[in-house]
Amino acid sequence: MTDTDDTMEYRTLGSSGCAVSVLALGTMTFGRETGEADSHAQLDRFVEAGGTLVDTADVYSTGVSEEIIGRWFASRPPEMCERVVLATKGRFPMGDGPNELGLSRRHLTTALDASLRRLRAERVDLYQMHAYDPWTPVEETLGFLDDAVRAGKVHYAGLSNFTGWQLQRAVSVAEHRNFPRPVTVQPQYNLLAREIEWEIVPAAEANGLGLLPWSPLGGGWLTGKYRRNERPTGATRLGEKPEAGVEAYDRRGRRERTWEVLDALRLVADERGASMAQVALAWLAGRPAVTSVILGARTMQQLEDNLGAAGLHLSDEHVERLDAASDPQPADYPYGGPGIQQRSRRIDGGR
Repeated sequence: MTDTDDTMEYRTLGSSGCAVSVLALGTMTFGRETGEADSHAQLDRFVEAGGTLVDTADVYSTGVSEEIIGRWFASRPPEMCERVVLATKGRFPMGDGPNELGLSRRHLTTALDASLRRLRAERVDLYQMHAYDPWTPVEETLGFLDDAVRAGKVHYAGLSNFTGWQLQRAVSVAEHRNFPRPVTVQPQYNLLAREIEWEIVPAAEANGLGLLPWSPLGGGWLTGKYRRNERPTGATRLGEKPEAGVEAYDRRGRRERTWEVLDALRLVADERGASMAQVALAWLAGRPAVTSVILGARTMQQLEDNLGAAGLHLSDEHVERLDAASDPQPADYPYGGPGIQQRSRRIDGGR
């Protein structure tokens, strides 16, 4: 057992000097599943609890999420708004035209200015490339970010949904061309999706990028609302029926592993006197390179429960049990035992 309290913790935004709360408020539900009044109430509660990092994207509800946040900023005292470290993203389609998506200078210039208008802000703290763009040279994208930083519209650059090699290329080109280096990467990461540990996490650690995990509760699976022999209802974060998620795991021979993770998570939660969601969030917040875990609550009740993870630290024994149950068990090569052995060596020599 370890001590727990409700004190929010803070970490630097990757290798930058900007401090952010270890729990971030994701706003993908704003304007879609969460109305404006409830969205504003969530923002109020999050800041009251010591939260600072608020994450959105232009594509969330086709700009409505940013508009809701902008009206919140306009209606709250300046000292309250100044606590917020604001992050948004650009890349996905905001229209039907061929230049209304991607990471080109043309699209991102328009996208950033539109986001700033919706947010009623002169700048954003973190502007993230929402996914890799195979059609745009990374030099062009990084050149745009360099201009945006120099113009005072962006403080820091970040990546989202990049693979390991894409992340490394972005960092290497930025260093070579003296462009602003990305400080964060935002991937899917949770007890049911740990494959980023094979390439993305090591690349982030090697380059000083902080992880901002999205879907930390696996689309609701890690809250404990689904049980064996009960047909799931509702929708996941990605809009799929939960039973579709189970079938996807089953096709990869992983359905039983999903239930093993949930069983282990439930036992640890019971022993800690915490909710399954809180334990899942605490486990993720303790992973290497994680800067801030993005909460995606639809309701105030869900947000309150998620905020209960602030200050919750798991014992080594509990972490080891969750690690064992959620081990993605890679094939022998290149990420399994033989592959790892080939990439290691004894410092004192020998076979």
